[in-house]
Amino acid sequence: MLRRLTAIIEPEGIGYVALCPEFDIASQGDTIEDARANLKEALELFFEVASPDEIRDRLRGEVFVTSVEVQIG
Repeated sequence: MLRRLTAIIEPEGIGYVALCPEFDIASQGDTIEDARANLKEALELFFEVASPDEIRDRLRGEVFVTSVEVQIG
């Protein structure tokens, strides 16, 4: 079964950090592609070992990614 999850990737130090907010799981990598691939691997490992109860308890539901405009100064 495939499920589409959110990946937020940000630069940190000399690499990148990737976060899946639906399950609060993160990983990192030297490049954006590495961080994304490592997050995917971390999520797949989580789903392999987590019980259905843990998956249900950690799931935060829908995540909406958008932007906002704010006045600065």
